[in-house]
Amino acid sequence: MITLEELILGRRAAVLVVDVQNDYCHPEGALGLGGADVSGVRDMMPNLHRLLAEARKQKVPVIFIQTFHEEATDSEAWATRSAGKSAAVCRTGSWGAEFFEVQPEQGEFIVNKHRYSAFVNTRLDSVLRTLQIDTLVVTGVSTNVCVESTARDGFMLDYHIVLLKDACASYSREAHEMTLQNIEEYFGTVTDTPEVIQAWEYSRKAAALR
Repeated sequence: MITLEELILGRRAAVLVVDVQNDYCHPEGALGLGGADVSGVRDMMPNLHRLLAEARKQKVPVIFIQTFHEEATDSEAWATRSAGKSAAVCRTGSWGAEFFEVQPEQGEFIVNKHRYSAFVNTRLDSVLRTLQIDTLVVTGVSTNVCVESTARDGFMLDYHIVLLKDACASYSREAHEMTLQNIEEYFGTVTDTPEVIQAWEYSRKAAALR
């Protein structure tokens, strides 16, 4: 069995930040105004900020996944999902599609997507192959939809998946926990940000002593 340390230190890892955007995360975004409970996002943001800070110290690649929806990608099947309630979410050029409390730094990557999975009709796989990444540290929203879809497809493409349970959020505790169980049993490793940060810090201290 591969340990967490082997996954994130012995291999080439990247952090994926999935859909941390106003419409999904802000209380005045489309989902918040529609009655979704975004308190889980509030709770997970400090962990995400700590993770990103440490990843940048460690020179771990950070890739931001950003959803855009527009007429060119609004197929009938897609536009009528959720009984049409999602049609106004993350429209191209809107405030709702902008990042929520995070911003890519110089040299970091943004991959735009138009479906739940960040691998469907995007350049994500090409970017990861170019960077020689084989482990994905997955964070973001929502745990049971876009995060899980991305993690599943990443696993199917032979990436190791490390899902951070305290740096992901859903709109219900039940949905969040359901995905954690599913990923742990079938698609990857579930852990938390302190474990990953501790491994990175250990690696940095060990390197300094060499």
